[in-house]
Amino acid sequence: MVYTIQPLDRVAFQLGTIPIYWYGVLIGIGALLGFLIANREANKRGMPKDIFADLLIFAIPISILCARLYYVLFRWEYYSQNPSQILAVWEGGLAIHGGLIGAVITAIIFCRVRRISFWKLADIAAPSIILGQAIGRWGNFMNQEAHGGPVTREFLESLQLPEFIINQMYIDGVYYHPTFLYESLWNIAGFILLILLRRVNLRRGELFLSYVIWYSFGRFFIEGLRTDSLMIGEVLRAAQVMSLVLIIGAIVLWIYRRKTDLAHAHYLDEDGAGLPGDKRNRPNHKKKNTKKK
Repeated sequence: MVYTIQPLDRVAFQLGTIPIYWYGVLIGIGALLGFLIANREANKRGMPKDIFADLLIFAIPISILCARLYYVLFRWEYYSQNPSQILAVWEGGLAIHGGLIGAVITAIIFCRVRRISFWKLADIAAPSIILGQAIGRWGNFMNQEAHGGPVTREFLESLQLPEFIINQMYIDGVYYHPTFLYESLWNIAGFILLILLRRVNLRRGELFLSYVIWYSFGRFFIEGLRTDSLMIGEVLRAAQVMSLVLIIGAIVLWIYRRKTDLAHAHYLDEDGAGLPGDKRNRPNHKKKNTKKK
């Protein structure tokens, strides 16, 4: 049976003659909600007031730039022939791994300048990051992108999906895997997990590393279903390679920080911010006797 289905409008609203796309709106909502959650938690954990507001002034534009640059570089064969499309971010094409690289580098530099612990900041931000990713994936849904291979309508109905999702997955006469949804649900589960792990009181940095491992593990398998993957050569999917590198790197860093006592503080500790590895923050650290004899 052939269906005639009108896709959802990618434009959320108009500002005069300027169209505002759902893609950008949903990414913005994810960023705003993540900021509110992180800012509230930062206040509880004794971080400087408005620390995340100050960070996001730099992190948001740099992350978007890096996310786009990452995507364009892996699609350079196309963009080298169509340079006018390089800045067309409203059409999609923001690679989350590129955005995360930009955000982490920005946060490290920011924390060095402000003399606060990067790991403490990263732990607080981790649940917000994965929640923002969960919401942002719905921008891909509105653009009818980041989907998987062909499936039948009966398959989508067997997943008990709402009709509007099934219809939006009908593209050019074919139904596709809603991989955006799979990743969004995986990220929501990760958000809940990270909130629960706060109570476990892991050592500093381990909540953020848990986020890296959880997200990368799910992304590796979901990426295998997608039809629009960024590729390294003809065989390797960039996101899968990056996911494996991040999982291994996070585990190695977790073990290294424990063995070298770099992860001495815990998430719920009320010590000062301090620089990473600052021995003054260690509970068992004894001050040297500087009194002259």
